[in-house]
Amino acid sequence: MTEAQTPAEAPPETRTVWINGALLPEDEARISPFDHGWLVGDAVFETLAIVRGMPFAARRHLRRLAYSAEHLGVALPDADMLREAMVAVAAANGLEEGRLRITVSSGTGPLGSSRGDSPPTATVAATPQPPWPATTAVATMDWTINERSPLAGLKTVSYGANVRALAEAIDTGASEAIFANTQGQLCEGTGSNIFLADQGRLITPSLASGCLAGVTRQLVIELTGALEKDVQLEALASADEAFLTSTTRDVHPIHAVDGRPLPSAPGPLTQAAAQAFARLKATQIDP
Repeated sequence: MTEAQTPAEAPPETRTVWINGALLPEDEARISPFDHGWLVGDAVFETLAIVRGMPFAARRHLRRLAYSAEHLGVALPDADMLREAMVAVAAANGLEEGRLRITVSSGTGPLGSSRGDSPPTATVAATPQPPWPATTAVATMDWTINERSPLAGLKTVSYGANVRALAEAIDTGASEAIFANTQGQLCEGTGSNIFLADQGRLITPSLASGCLAGVTRQLVIELTGALEKDVQLEALASADEAFLTSTTRDVHPIHAVDGRPLPSAPGPLTQAAAQAFARLKATQIDP
């Protein structure tokens, strides 16, 4: 695998998915072409790790899903139903380790921004999760995150900007694109949060920067005592060490920013964070 490549999923066999309460083979699953998630991105989602056959940190992920849904105005199925659906999908696909995705849209609607009055569409799907390289490169973007957007801090499916930015990052040999916010402050990646060493301790952008309240981010803060501190985007390239956090990456050391190597990858603070997180995953399923 080259540095520019993100982990690719193996060609699927027959996958089983969950849609609105039913487990179905993938080729029998149907979502309306009038679904508002498809039409205008009117949907929220969560990605969870499958660890020892179970969804990892499900309580935290379902709480964040509820937050996103409330602020977007999307109704959610019962949390216990979603939890049972995740376990059932992981089992049906024979996955002891992997990734789960919950997606909930506002349901079918008009061919425009206004909503209809249908019930929501809820799906759960799962795939294997190939390992990432031991360290990674990132590329900073000229585009920014609008920290005052009505979607700031919500995990919605409106990922067009992320798709475009990630493609550009991959073209440079990186595996993640990093954004500043409109004030030029370091914010987040397309699917990750970011930590760096600052005067001998770990810091990560505050939620006021517009970044997503990542579940792995919060766990790493709790495990390491990292500070939420806003810094300019340029601080990343001059850091002694830095890493990404996400559901699929866990703690992922950064070895280069915009092609410029960092002094240490992984550095001592990164190593300590990675070890603490690995111990947590090895001993708990719903921390």
